Amino acid sequence: MKDKLKLFYLLLFVLALFVNLAGINVNFFTDDPGLYASIAKNLIYKKDFLQLYTYGQDWLDKPHFPFWMVYFSFKLFGISVWAYRLPALLFFLLGIIYTHLFARKYYGVEAATIAVLILMTAQYAIMGNTDVRAEPYLLALVIGSIYHISRLVERFSIADLFLAALLTACAIMTKGIFVITAIYGGLLGQLIFQKKFKSLFSIKFIGLFLLTFVFTLPEFYALYIQFDLHPEKLVFDRHKVSGIKWFLWDSQFGRFVNKGPISQKGGGDKFFYMHTLLWAFAPWCLLFYYAVYKRLKDIVKKIKLAEYYTISGGLLLLLLFSLSGFQLPFYTNAIFPLFAIIMAPYCYVQLSGFGTKYRLVSQWIYFILFPVAVLIINYFLKPADNLFFIIGSVVFVALILSISTQIKRAHQRAFLLTCSAALFANFYLVTVLYKEVASYNGQITAARYVNRPSLAKWHLYSLKKENNVFQFYTDKPIDYVWLEDFKNFKADSNAVFYASQLSIDYLTAKHINFTVLQSFQNYPQERILPDFVNKPNRYKVLDKVYLITK
Repeated sequence: MKDKLKLFYLLLFVLALFVNLAGINVNFFTDDPGLYASIAKNLIYKKDFLQLYTYGQDWLDKPHFPFWMVYFSFKLFGISVWAYRLPALLFFLLGIIYTHLFARKYYGVEAATIAVLILMTAQYAIMGNTDVRAEPYLLALVIGSIYHISRLVERFSIADLFLAALLTACAIMTKGIFVITAIYGGLLGQLIFQKKFKSLFSIKFIGLFLLTFVFTLPEFYALYIQFDLHPEKLVFDRHKVSGIKWFLWDSQFGRFVNKGPISQKGGGDKFFYMHTLLWAFAPWCLLFYYAVYKRLKDIVKKIKLAEYYTISGGLLLLLLFSLSGFQLPFYTNAIFPLFAIIMAPYCYVQLSGFGTKYRLVSQWIYFILFPVAVLIINYFLKPADNLFFIIGSVVFVALILSISTQIKRAHQRAFLLTCSAALFANFYLVTVLYKEVASYNGQITAARYVNRPSLAKWHLYSLKKENNVFQFYTDKPIDYVWLEDFKNFKADSNAVFYASQLSIDYLTAKHINFTVLQSFQNYPQERILPDFVNKPNRYKVLDKVYLITK
C-alpha cells in the first residue's frame, strides 16, 4: 500500500472509532436496551448473580452472558447508560481485532484493513453500538471463535483450543445454541472443501466440543437454580417450566418456527434479509452480493479459495435466519465480520469490465444517498443546535477534497469516499437525530421526576412490561401490576403507577377510576416516522405518559 493510501486508511479508522463510540452516553430511545439494562441493574439490587428478574418477576428469554458483563460494568463504574454500553463496545473492538487477524491471515494486510473499515462503517453495526442489545457481543465471539478454530485446524495449540471453546461457549450463553451454526458451520465447510471431513472426529475437535460444553455449564446451572429447581413458579402462564429445556429447545426451535410464548406477527418473509441488508449492511450490501456470487461461482468451478470459513458460516446462518419465522434486522450483525472479510478483496483486486463498473456504481450510489439523506433530515428536523451538523459537514467536505485530489485510482477513491459518507451520516444520527428522539422519551422524564428526594416514599408500579426505560432510569425498584388487575388492586397510600397513553385509554374505556398526578410528553414509537422528523408535524405522532394513583 502506498503511503498516502495508508494515511487515509488510518484517518478513516480513527474517525470510525470515534463515530462508533460517540453514542455511549445517548439516552435510551428504544425499549430493549432499557429492559436489558434493568435486568442487569436488578442483579445489583438483589445481590444475585445467577437469577434474572424484571419488575421483581422471573425473566426467561435470553441467556446470561451479556447481563453478567453489564453487571461487572455496573459494579465497577456505577449504574448508568454509558456503563451499560461500555462492555458491548469493548467486545465490538475485540471483534475488530479478530476481523483484522483473520483477514490478514488469509488475504493479507490490505484486505484486513479494508475488512475492518467495512465492518466499522456498516450501518447497523454503528447503530448497534448505540442501540445496544446482544449483537456487539456476538460479533466478537463469532469471528473470534472462528479465528481460533482456523488455527486449530492447522496445528494443535492449547491456547487456541481453550480460546475457541471459551468464545464459542460465551456466544452460546449470549444468544443460544443456534449461534454455533456460523461457528461450526464455518468449520464444517472448511473441512468438507479441503476434503478433511474425517478430521472432525479427531481428538482435538472432540476436545473442543467437550470443552465448549464445560464452559457453558454456568448457563445451565443458573437456569437450573432459577427454574428447574422451582416447578411451582408460574412462567409463560404455566407451571413446571424447565429453564434448561427452554434454553436448548423452546427458545431456539420456537423462534425458528415462530411459535411459543415469544413470537412475531406474521410467518416471516424468506427474502427479508435480502432487502434488509440493503440498509442494514449499507453502504456495502450491493458489492457484498457480487462478492458472494463470485465466491460461489469459484466453488462451482472448483477453483480453490483461500478459506471457506466465512462463506460457509456466514451464508449458513443467513439462510437459517431467512428460513426462520422470527426475523429482526439486527440478527445479522453477528456475521458482519464474515461479510466484510468475504467482500474485502473485491474492493481492490482487478475485476472484469462489468465487475469494475459494478463496484464503482454500487459504492457511488451510497456515497450520494447518505449525505443527501442527512441534508433532507436536518432540513425538516430543524434541531435547536446545528453545531454537530456543521462539524460533521466540514470534516466530510474536507475528506472529499483530500481524497479526490490525493488518490488517483478510481476504485480506491470510491472506497474511501464511501467510508466517509457512511461516517458522516452516522455521526449525524448519533449526535443529532438519536438525541432528538431520546429527548421526547417520556419514560426518562417521568423517571427523573420520581427520582426527586421529596418523592422517596413513593412505591412505584408499572402497568405495562414495555415500560422498561422508565424501570431503568428510576433510582428504586419498580413492581408490576397487570393492567387488567388495576381496578381491584389494593394499593397503599404511597402507591404510584406509571402508565402509557394506551394504558390510560384502556382504563378510561373501562370506566376505571384513577387520578393523574403528572403527565409528560412522549414519542411512543421505536421507528422514526416522517412526521416526527418534520418538526411542524411532530405533534401528530406524540402522546403522553402518566403518573397516576387509584
